[in-house]
Amino acid sequence: MNLADRLTASRLFLAPLFFVVFMWGGALGLSEGVIAVLLVVLFVCIELSDLFDGQAARRQGTVSSFGKLFDPFADVFARITYFVCFAHAGLMPVWILLIIIYREFCQLFLRMLLVERGIAMAARPGGKTKAVFYMLAGAASLAYWCFLGFGWFPIPEGTALLVVQILYVLAAFLAVASFADYLVQFRKLTRK
Repeated sequence: MNLADRLTASRLFLAPLFFVVFMWGGALGLSEGVIAVLLVVLFVCIELSDLFDGQAARRQGTVSSFGKLFDPFADVFARITYFVCFAHAGLMPVWILLIIIYREFCQLFLRMLLVERGIAMAARPGGKTKAVFYMLAGAASLAYWCFLGFGWFPIPEGTALLVVQILYVLAAFLAVASFADYLVQFRKLTRK
């Protein structure tokens, strides 16, 4: 495994750890402060690994078809994990979680169909924008959840929750729009 693949694979270990700390940190004897710090560190590591794995692959000349498939899988694995946590906490609307899950599974299926034909489609610009909004919605949810635990908000609590909800709606919209773009590209590639 090259550096890029190791960075990508790290998300497969960090995401379940995030889930365990989020769901059972208190039962494991961790204080609210320790839980909040661990979750922030895990979230940042997950997102930074997504940022740096592609850069490492390009810098080292190790961009591969495997990496093009492994990276989006690890992204979905990690983001669905923390979205499930935030939906469980009541921060993410369940209907948005369902839209995102449907979108991601459908896209992974289309990627498998392309692989069967020997085609590995790279990320599309719309997908990258969607990923940024997934990250923003996740970060806003984590910040809200941490502030809620400590009872301190830099802005009114209702406003903070509204910002989180708006980011989720934008993420869902971008998820659907980027999937539509992916379908167009899929059809172009399968016609050739």
